[in-house]
Formats: sequence, structure tokens, C-alpha cells
Amino acid sequence: MPRWNSFTTHGDRGLAEAGNPQHRARVEYSEKAILVHLSDEDGPGWTCLAVDRETRRYAVSQARRQLDAASDAYERLYGA
Repeated sequence: MPRWNSFTTHGDRGLAEAGNPQHRARVEYSEKAILVHLSDEDGPGWTCLAVDRETRRYAVSQARRQLDAASDAYERLYGA
């Protein structure tokens, strides 16, 4: 069975892996969508999962910057 670890609070809106503060996670939401942001293990890149709240359709994107990954995932999901 795999060993599971926990994330701890990191600032006002994020989480960081206990013992590895460069590995971060963040969740944002609006009436329309939920965005889950995950940093790379060592911190330089991001993966974003965008989920439509009504249908649970989703899209995933990776980019060097968190904003770029989130924008691309959202655009893939809604075709904006």
C-alpha cells in the first residue's frame, strides 16, 4: 500500500507538502467552475484541473506559470 502524505497551509490560500514547501496546491471556485492547481514536485511548473460544477466535465493543462495553466485549462473546458 502506498504511503500517503499531507499538505499543510501555505499562506492565506494555498497548501504545501509537509517537508517540501516547493510542492504546493491551491483550489479556487466560482459559480461555474472549480480550479485545482498543483505545482511540480520541485515548484517550477504547474498543472491545473478545471472542472465544470454542473456537468463535472473537466480539462487539464500544464504550463510554467500557474496563471497560464489555469487560463488554458479553463479555455479548453469552455472553448473561450
